[in-house]
Amino acid sequence: MLKTIAAAMLMSAAFVVTVHAQDGGKVTIVTSFSKDVTDPFKAGFEAANPGFTLDVQNKSTSSGVKYIDETKVNNQVDLFWASAPDAFDSLKSRELLAKFTPSVTGLPEKVGSYPVNDKDGYYFGFAASGYGIMSNDRYLEANDLPKPVEWSDLTKPEYHDHIAIAAPSRSGTTHLTIETILQGEGWDKGWATLKGIGGNLQQVTERSFGVPDAVNSGQTGIGIVIDFFAFSAQASGFPVSFAYPSVTTVVPANIGIVANAPNQAGAEAFVNYLLSEKGQAVLLEPAIRRLPINPALYEKAPEGFPNPFKDPRFQSMITFDADVSKKRTDVVDTLYDQLISFQLDNIKGATKAIHEAEKAVATNEQAAARALLTEAHALIAAMPITAEEAASQQIRDAFTGGEEKTARQAELEQKWAAFASEKYAAAKAKAEEALALVD
Repeated sequence: MLKTIAAAMLMSAAFVVTVHAQDGGKVTIVTSFSKDVTDPFKAGFEAANPGFTLDVQNKSTSSGVKYIDETKVNNQVDLFWASAPDAFDSLKSRELLAKFTPSVTGLPEKVGSYPVNDKDGYYFGFAASGYGIMSNDRYLEANDLPKPVEWSDLTKPEYHDHIAIAAPSRSGTTHLTIETILQGEGWDKGWATLKGIGGNLQQVTERSFGVPDAVNSGQTGIGIVIDFFAFSAQASGFPVSFAYPSVTTVVPANIGIVANAPNQAGAEAFVNYLLSEKGQAVLLEPAIRRLPINPALYEKAPEGFPNPFKDPRFQSMITFDADVSKKRTDVVDTLYDQLISFQLDNIKGATKAIHEAEKAVATNEQAAARALLTEAHALIAAMPITAEEAASQQIRDAFTGGEEKTARQAELEQKWAAFASEKYAAAKAKAEEALALVD
């Protein structure tokens, strides 16, 4: 009898082990990508890896980084998956990513001038991403607007109230775009460009995919987006175009295994799937249309699809400095909110007044009026801090990244908001004075 019970127990234990081996379990991934992107990968991964189930938790890039940091003591996340390389640098510096060597080999070391993978093996590029201008062709035609191709185009009077952007504090890809402009044009000129665009904005959305949705629907005509939003919209039949401005960059979108992942085997399996030819092929599906990191996949790409490994435009793009970005991420995002997002009515009002005065002065040129407009432009472009101050430890320490603001952070935000409000009001008054001189 005892032998029978013992044999049954052994058989039961063997059955449990077998079932466990066949059941890879839940693989939890935190990502900034929408369901349009994640659903095809979830289906492909689960089909290629029976027994594993992908649990996708959608958060903005900044929220995802904070979540992983705040839950590190009892971590329940296996993977972090997003576009912004500086977000991965931040996680790596806090020892929140695990080192790994994928089984997939032979992939390129660089895309454009940017390394595809982290040199220490903590995160890996799976797709290339460029940043630029998406426009709705029918909207432009209906409003008699030329197709914009440069950031400076978006500062012109004809585009007033026709542009959408996501808040960089809520969108990692928009933060990269803002930071690219600042690095490519320099701090002062870059912010002058950003504020010039800001004065023409129709809306600032809370999530990055709110911008292409607005352009696709014709709610607005122009959006500042990551390239695949436009390419996937084109594949879906929307009448949209996309332009890479001369000041832009191409960087890898990344995947990294979170330190102390509860399902390490599942996390490794997903990274290997993502880098495999099967996973890379998913990037070309119409709903996704991202640039694969495997050059061989471009033979299967639709006609006209950009190839960052052969297209000379990508070789001339600026080299994005993730270290510079990481040092001032919170400061840049907060500055954008306090100077543009939260001051939208004020900056738009001042910008419109300048546009109206410039139109009048163009037909009745007067030196005094022109001087006032020069002053008005300078007031809008003025910045409350320098690039050196933005990256200084003193100001960086005010932004802890936690849920609760420090007293110093709140003080800086109020100071920057007051600075913007005062400058925009003064700029509007100068423009109105200029207009009165020529009327």
